Amino acid sequence: MRSSTVRLALLAASMPSAWALADAIAATPPMGWNSWDCYGTTVTEAEVKANADYMAQHLKQHGWQYVVIDIQWSEPNAQAHGYRPGAQLAMDEYGRLIPAVNRFPSAADGRGFRPLADYIHGLGLRFGIHIMRGIPRLAAKANLPVFGSAVRAADIADTASVCPWNSDMYGVDLSRPGAQDYYDSILKLYADWGVDYIKADDIARPAHREEIAALHRAIRKTGRPIVLSLSPGPAMIKDVAFLQDNANMWRISDDFWDDWKALRLNFILMSIWSGVGRPGAWPDADMLPLGRIGIRAERGENRMTRFTRDEQRTLMSLWSIAQAPLMFGGDLPHNDDFTLSLISNDEVLAVDRHGAHGGTLAEGGDSVVWTADGAGADEKYVAVFNVGEAGPIDIRVEWAALKLPGKCVLRDLWDRKDAGTLPGGYTFRVRPHGSGLYKITAAGQ
Repeated sequence: MRSSTVRLALLAASMPSAWALADAIAATPPMGWNSWDCYGTTVTEAEVKANADYMAQHLKQHGWQYVVIDIQWSEPNAQAHGYRPGAQLAMDEYGRLIPAVNRFPSAADGRGFRPLADYIHGLGLRFGIHIMRGIPRLAAKANLPVFGSAVRAADIADTASVCPWNSDMYGVDLSRPGAQDYYDSILKLYADWGVDYIKADDIARPAHREEIAALHRAIRKTGRPIVLSLSPGPAMIKDVAFLQDNANMWRISDDFWDDWKALRLNFILMSIWSGVGRPGAWPDADMLPLGRIGIRAERGENRMTRFTRDEQRTLMSLWSIAQAPLMFGGDLPHNDDFTLSLISNDEVLAVDRHGAHGGTLAEGGDSVVWTADGAGADEKYVAVFNVGEAGPIDIRVEWAALKLPGKCVLRDLWDRKDAGTLPGGYTFRVRPHGSGLYKITAAGQ
């Protein structure tokens, strides 16, 4: 321990002060709120503050910290339930998108997101924004200068590289002189605003490696520890080493909504990526469409999540045993008691934050069993799932299969109570679409 402490102290002394914290960026899977599932492209400053206030009051003590504004924050006339083709986006004189002041009044007079970031930081939370890959088409059309560079927007815009579902941007051709300067310029602006988290879209499927690496370099140049999250998915497992080296999160699924078939698919996708997560780099199964969603979102109407209560626990159990980022999608002030209970259970959240190497132990018929390592060699986390439709099933887990001794203490993490010291193993009774999440510890430890 002493040698590790000395090594970290020397490392910190050799780096800019913010990057002395580099190893702590996404050391555990990030936890926060994102505006997409409830407000789509149209969220306002007042709505962001309301969600931040709720997080500070009810969730911060449980590890939740990021407040993230999703897509189209620069569009004054954003429309609910989709995108507006050819949107007129607010930009500065260097082609960098800035907040639409009719939706974010504190951004007036060139202040950008700094006042809102200061408000969120004042609550003890962290602030994030969504960006699209590339440079605004409006900037390329006007051939605006790039901040801090001799090049102009049209010099670096790749007009053949476009997003298939959003018409705002052109890709940036990193083979051209000055192309990195553009990404450096926007990251400087975001760092000046106090941004702590960037969700970069239209960049992970397929992996636009040059632009991902450009964002990664630009973040490091700011000297600010900013989480980089890549969307949409599914990313490709063949890119895992590159993604681990250049991002903190990357989407392994397409947009995930409140539909059982989508949740069943994520069992498969998360199994493919199981065990890949490590401090600073996490496969991301997308946001949690829980609570009140669809208020002005892309998909569906204003509603409480369509997931049943069993399915909601299954969702949280799976994300936690897999050590996936937890980004809540519902409007937090509208949470009911059950929704709050899902995201404030510290014993469940500990599986996500402090478990390791989560993956499938066994699967057959309607039965799925996942395990993850606990803090010590004498403990494991176990999640059992019934993915079938017909009725309750029995799922047997033997302690020997977990490489634990013959007698173990079984703790139900959702109910937060011990089931006793049990020999050999345990048979769990699980309802359709239901689950259980447990900690198994060698007896006498």
